[in-house]
Amino acid sequence: MTNGSAQSGLKENAGQFWLLMLITGFVGSMVGLERAVIPTLAETVFGMNGHTAVLSFIVAFGLAKSVANLLMGQLSVRYTRKQLLLAGWLFALPVPWLLLYAGNWWWVIVANLLLGINQGLAWTSSIVMTIDLVGEKNRGLAMGINEFAGYLAVGLASFLAGYIASTTGEITYAFLPGIGFSLAGVALTLFVVRDTHAHVQAESAKSLVALLPSVWKDTTWRHTNLGPVTLNGFVTKINDGVLWGLLPVVLALKGYSLVEIGLLAGVYPAVWGVGQLFTGRLGDSFSRKQMLCLGMLVQGVAIAALYFTGSYLLLLLALAAVGAGTAMVYPTFLTLVADNTHPRQRSQSLGIFRFWRDFGYVGGAVAAGLFSDLFGAEVVLLAAGILAIGAGVFSQIRMVQQPPGNDALDLNKTKRKERKAPAETI
Repeated sequence: MTNGSAQSGLKENAGQFWLLMLITGFVGSMVGLERAVIPTLAETVFGMNGHTAVLSFIVAFGLAKSVANLLMGQLSVRYTRKQLLLAGWLFALPVPWLLLYAGNWWWVIVANLLLGINQGLAWTSSIVMTIDLVGEKNRGLAMGINEFAGYLAVGLASFLAGYIASTTGEITYAFLPGIGFSLAGVALTLFVVRDTHAHVQAESAKSLVALLPSVWKDTTWRHTNLGPVTLNGFVTKINDGVLWGLLPVVLALKGYSLVEIGLLAGVYPAVWGVGQLFTGRLGDSFSRKQMLCLGMLVQGVAIAALYFTGSYLLLLLALAAVGAGTAMVYPTFLTLVADNTHPRQRSQSLGIFRFWRDFGYVGGAVAAGLFSDLFGAEVVLLAAGILAIGAGVFSQIRMVQQPPGNDALDLNKTKRKERKAPAETI
């Protein structure tokens, strides 16, 4: 494929786009199988405390995924997107087998380290390739569909794992579908997926976005728009980690049954997943900055509200609002990073952003494990809500307001001359 024939657009690349959504679904399914049954596996098979198991799982998974995200961005300078996507799936192949035949808890930790690498390489590659294909016009919609596909698969696979474990009486059988998911990911990537290098070259030739002087520094904190995006991604994952670890504890303290806790805990990810189909599209029509700031405020106020109420209806509404706020920011994070980076640096910047974002899992897990013992689980939830509100207000003050779908152009007018010089990779 020549540069001239590499046309961007969702319709123009519909076949490859939907193929990548299917692969993203398989990526999400791999982690979904574990979210449902890991605590039970720890308690019944290895005699461990369920909360300790969740903490160690989140920390191992979060660290591995964060580092893999960062590596994907740097390796994309040397290797193609397709090669990195395939590498991610190769790391997934041993995971279900390690879990099926785990002789001790360290087998599970190793499996989750490999799973984190799979998630970092494969999901980030899928996102970058999707952005390469669709161009600016439907970038928000594409990211909303990508995130929806991944997190819907997380939920469905979690339900499937729980069903298999309960009907067979063998918890380890819950990981059997992972063998099929990982083999399908490898096969589709190897034989059907096409690389997007030609699309990157075509977009680079006409891009008006300046090269970043230092991708690491600018994405992490220095760039007026990228810095706040990275901060809010980190805070959002802290909140997700805290809710994952502490929400069931808080609801139990409020006197709710396991069935009621299951329903309440499921509202947040369900609204988050489905909502991205709509919020991604909204980001193509309205200011991405306002989508991000408003989403963080909604998320923060709703999490803080969990501290103040014990009413089932109010808790249900608050958790739905947390999901809505998270849905507003999740695809917006990715589109803002893409809007504010040159196509040649896009994968590096997205890798760095996702490194810091997923490192929030570690922060959230540590906060859930340590501060809840010192101050109580409800106080930690309140602090997490206040943190999200603060991040949203900070972004409203610092970020530059720009037209939808063209976010980076005005911000970088003064930096056009930097395109002539090679950019520092980190």
